[in-house]
Amino acid sequence: MALSQNTDFSLPGGITRGFDTPFPDLNGASILITGGTGSFGKQLVRTITENWTPRRLVIFSRDELKQYEMAQEFPMQQHPFLRYFIGDVRDQARLEMAMRDIDYVIHAAALKHVPIAEYNPMECVKTNIMGAENVVNACIRTDVKRVIALSTDKAASPINLYGATKLASDKIFCAANNLSGRDGCRFSVVRYGNVVGSRGSVVPFFRKLVAEGADFLPITDERMTRFWITLEQGVNFVLSSMELMEGGEIFVPKIPSTTVVDLARSVAPDLPHKVIGIRPGEKLHETMVAEDDGRSTIEIPDRFAILPALDEKLMTAWMDRGANTVEEGFYYASNRNPERLDARGLHSMLVAAFPGIAQGELPEVPKSDVSKVS
Repeated sequence: MALSQNTDFSLPGGITRGFDTPFPDLNGASILITGGTGSFGKQLVRTITENWTPRRLVIFSRDELKQYEMAQEFPMQQHPFLRYFIGDVRDQARLEMAMRDIDYVIHAAALKHVPIAEYNPMECVKTNIMGAENVVNACIRTDVKRVIALSTDKAASPINLYGATKLASDKIFCAANNLSGRDGCRFSVVRYGNVVGSRGSVVPFFRKLVAEGADFLPITDERMTRFWITLEQGVNFVLSSMELMEGGEIFVPKIPSTTVVDLARSVAPDLPHKVIGIRPGEKLHETMVAEDDGRSTIEIPDRFAILPALDEKLMTAWMDRGANTVEEGFYYASNRNPERLDARGLHSMLVAAFPGIAQGELPEVPKSDVSKVS
């Protein structure tokens, strides 16, 4: 069944905000996803194949085994528009070959493991920064229409190398609109927090420890807070941002946050916690809009958009569309987020993130609404 223009993407019971902005019409379009074999790429492919019939959907990644495994899940016999294309974003010529006759590009390829990036800094720079520049150049040379690049909360006031490379990548994509011309390719960025259930997420890690009979769950700091979004919501946010974009925005969703302690209690209410301390390059709270970015941030009902500084034309375009500026001194951080997940909300999010598990495998929690904090 095709997605409607105002589909509600909230979790069961209205636990968290959905993104009901209209999507682009992908029927007959050609789409390329860099890093398409990752958690996000798979969910994006699933959403597209269930709702549209594109002319071509290209999975661009460098791991042939992951492509082989993904082709078992999404066989070309059932989806003849799918293409599996081996390549690396470090190789601009290969990108240009893959992008011939492509309309939309979603750039999800990145090296994102914080400790590994610290130990191998130039490898992270080559993929996340130089790879971003290669994607921009390839898109401009092949007349791609629109590009959305995935960012991270770690790019806001970065304290680790991964975050610094993603900040540089964000700047490259936003500035690319200056190179493509008035009628050329449009580039924008999406930035959101932790994805429940994605590879490397703390939730699968906690569940693994519980399954192995661990005596406790490790907590870095009891005060730590994090933003949370599901894979489905992340994909919906990217697609709706692609429809909304003028070019140059960094879109940030309004999503709930919670403490890591509450998350651990929702996964395993009977296990004690052991505080192990914050790891190098880790923040106590996540920030998605830094205070200095607030001066060029606009707000619409379900998201914020950070605009390039001093871009009065883009600001005016958004004001004409009904957007509002944020208050003086605004910043968006997980510890001062007005939307917080309580036990019921966490429970529903975990069930939504792991549809293959039975409801009874998660702890029962009291029914309540999303709590609000000042």
